[in-house]
Amino acid sequence: MVEPVGNHYVVARRVYSENLFNEEHEKLHRYHKTFWDHLKLYFSCSSQRVKKIALRLFPVVSWLPAYRFKEWILSDIVSGVSTGLVAVLQGLAFALLVNVPPSYGLYAAFFPVLVYFIFGTSRHIAVGPFPVLSLMVGATVIRLVPDEVAGNGTSVNNSAINEQRVMVAASVTFISGVFQLLLGILQFGFIVIYLSQSLISGFTTAAAVHVLVSQLKFMLQLSVPGYNKPLGIVYTLESIFSQITKTNIADLVTSLVVLLIVFVVKEMNDRYKAKLPAPIPIELLVTVLAALISYFLNFEEKFGVAVIGKLEEGFQAPVAPDASILQKCIGDCVSIAIVAFAVAFSVAKVYSIKHDYPIDANQELIAFGLGNIVGGSFKGFASSTALSRSGVQESTGGKTQIAGILSAAIVLIVILAIGFLLAPLQKSVLASLALGNLKGMLMQFKEVGILWRKDKYDCVIWVATFLAAVFLGLDIGLAAAVAFQLLTVVIRSQIPSCTVLANVGRSNIYRNRKDYTDIYEPEGVKIFRCSSPIFFANIEFFREKLITAVGFNPQRVLRKRNKALRKIRKMLKKGELQVTPVCKAIP
Repeated sequence: MVEPVGNHYVVARRVYSENLFNEEHEKLHRYHKTFWDHLKLYFSCSSQRVKKIALRLFPVVSWLPAYRFKEWILSDIVSGVSTGLVAVLQGLAFALLVNVPPSYGLYAAFFPVLVYFIFGTSRHIAVGPFPVLSLMVGATVIRLVPDEVAGNGTSVNNSAINEQRVMVAASVTFISGVFQLLLGILQFGFIVIYLSQSLISGFTTAAAVHVLVSQLKFMLQLSVPGYNKPLGIVYTLESIFSQITKTNIADLVTSLVVLLIVFVVKEMNDRYKAKLPAPIPIELLVTVLAALISYFLNFEEKFGVAVIGKLEEGFQAPVAPDASILQKCIGDCVSIAIVAFAVAFSVAKVYSIKHDYPIDANQELIAFGLGNIVGGSFKGFASSTALSRSGVQESTGGKTQIAGILSAAIVLIVILAIGFLLAPLQKSVLASLALGNLKGMLMQFKEVGILWRKDKYDCVIWVATFLAAVFLGLDIGLAAAVAFQLLTVVIRSQIPSCTVLANVGRSNIYRNRKDYTDIYEPEGVKIFRCSSPIFFANIEFFREKLITAVGFNPQRVLRKRNKALRKIRKMLKKGELQVTPVCKAIP
């Protein structure tokens, strides 16, 4: 019984063994469902279940009828227009990472948004190209269609190369979408728990370094081949520095000026976001200004800068994926699918907690899977969500995915009507805009010190993931990072933390005896704590720690006792020892 006495509790009860407790207190016998019971329930059919499945599969049916038109429509319009302008520029910029013509980035920023509007469960994320995914797709593209096949570099060869690369990117995106869709249908949304936050942070930081290095060739206008192999980043840097004297000064100066302006204005947006009604659309302003200057001063002819050129107008006819590519890139597709989902779900989870609404991991897999299938069919590349673009959509007042549809409308206008205005824009400007969006990921280096103080295992996972992804490449690096993370789980469970507890300050509070001076340990009693379940892999470690805590080996003591008893019996049998009767004291 527990009775409060002032600020103290007095606990008084009899001491139980497990059997005695069960004898005194009757235990309920519950029926535990078998695998077949769960299977029958999963495949059962009723009108209520069909309705529930339909609502879960098409979330738009749940929230669209409840849309507060008068309260939310203005905020969604402002948010949609702002996000759409950013989506256009990021789509063009991230297409450079995929090594395809910039116009195909607009398809990646358009089709997945339409699909997510119907099937997605997050109200605030902005769907579209993400630099890490673009780089992963680009690495596969370079591996399957390398620069060397360009031959003499004629426009005919370049056109053929671009067509092949577009087809590879579209096929990889389509297959990744199929994989995501299958995972969603099979209810494998839980796989995201195997990608810890420290692993994702280390991986995205390494990807930001890869993006930085990959964009140097556009900023300097150098002919650098792609290296999709271990230590590829080293070979890329070696190739860049070996050609550094061939740098186009006009592109370099433009890139540095754009980077400086973008970083300064973005810092102002972060610092004064409470006072600004909406973030300053610096990407849009810089793009318009750079395109006008390049056009009127004729940068292409005067300085030989590389420009976007004529963009594809309208949409491409849908195509089926190239079956011959499947066997060459199945591993890449799996990596892309998992990373896309992990990043998008992490961002969606942040906003769902902030705005208090649920999201469904399995439905998110289905939404992104269908989005990538449709996007790949129309020659787009893999989509997820960009942190900066989602931040714009949420910070400018976006309430629902109506803002997403309006942003897609802005992309549609550029695709159909005004894309030609971007033709004189330098590629170095797009490269600078891509780098301008990496600040958040590069700032994740600060997490190393925090993780070291908080959890050294997580810190080691971060560093190992970063180094593996940087030097082994994003695909092999991700596999190595996951394997290393699982190894740390094995180590944690195989070598658990074991401590001896002691009474602190003669209270009923027990802590590690090594951490306090004012401790009390009852004579003959040792309180031993193990922070892990005991199983075959750690039983030997547990036994050794327990023996150390107790101060002696019970098995050794038992063996010596039994040996002594056998010797005594033998001596009694030979008459060498006699039993002395116990004398009772007379009261």
